[in-house]
Amino acid sequence: MSDTEPFEIFLVCAPGVEELLCAETAEKGFASPMVSPGGVTIIGGWPEVWRANLELRGAVRVLARIGSFMAFHLAQLDKRARKFPWGDILHKDVPVKVQVTCKASKIYHAKAASQRIETALTENHGITLSPDAEMVVKVRIDDNQVTISLDTTGEALHVRGHKEAVGKAPMRENLAAMFLRQCAYDGREPVVDPMCGSGTFLIEAAEIGAGLQSGRSRSFAFEKLSSFDANAFEDMRRPASGVDLSQRFYGSDRDSGAVRNAGANAQRAGVADWITFACHGAAEVRPPDGPPGLVIVNPPYGGRIGNKKLLYALYGSFGQTMLTHFKGWRVGLITSEPSLAKATGLPWKPQGPPVAHGGMKIWLWQTPPLR
Repeated sequence: MSDTEPFEIFLVCAPGVEELLCAETAEKGFASPMVSPGGVTIIGGWPEVWRANLELRGAVRVLARIGSFMAFHLAQLDKRARKFPWGDILHKDVPVKVQVTCKASKIYHAKAASQRIETALTENHGITLSPDAEMVVKVRIDDNQVTISLDTTGEALHVRGHKEAVGKAPMRENLAAMFLRQCAYDGREPVVDPMCGSGTFLIEAAEIGAGLQSGRSRSFAFEKLSSFDANAFEDMRRPASGVDLSQRFYGSDRDSGAVRNAGANAQRAGVADWITFACHGAAEVRPPDGPPGLVIVNPPYGGRIGNKKLLYALYGSFGQTMLTHFKGWRVGLITSEPSLAKATGLPWKPQGPPVAHGGMKIWLWQTPPLR
């Protein structure tokens, strides 16, 4: 493939948020995104790969599909892997690791297939292998078609590069961004999180409101590819200065340590001036002055944190606080237990699709503006 020839780019996301990521991808100006299980496919070149990593809040990884061929047995895989132009994309001095999956193919032994790919990389192209390499060559053999992709991301995209302190069972940033989108948050309204933990929802909401790029504080694996143009990529980065939001964001938690950590995370992200943090329980939260907006909360589910039986009172108290004090506000609540959501007594819309998170299924529950 040449540097100018377009190719498929697969945007990996958590199962259950594909449609939301597709909407974000279209909103960011990527052409003709198409939903498939576990992600979104677009067509583009290396600049689109760079920008997808830099700007898409809902993606987990960006895979560049750099080529494909048919192979019906290991000898054929070996021969065609050796002829593949690895050296056009990979630097010899940048270690790689190979991951192979096989499905419905005559080549069914992933380890044997991986050995053939690795031999082609080392013997024919002089490329270094390492089990700890950040650069990952992903090979999928499906119905005898071998598709070769590069993981251009490195560390997963939910790692924004400015959050150091996290609490128990934190909400990942890419899921938080997609749940905000699902709640129709557009960056122009106040957001309250009365169980803010490490501040993920509020930091994401403030960044969205300020138009900040999600990957502005980190590096990516694609910077070590031969196709990388440092000057062109630098031109894509937008400075974070000169933004002044009229709306504000409000977080609270009964854990004083969590509140301190959330404030430190917001400071590192450059959004602390727009977020107010306080230490108190969710039942004590009150709406700020000004127009109504969105309350979003990720309470304990009772799976990994908390005794589920004891959580019904917490959810009930939260729901009563919302109904009493937050008229005109919309509420979004994430939980793995529908019975806990219903214990709030809030007027939920119909239950949405499940989302995979940390080995469990979770749901976003939403209300219309409370009356």
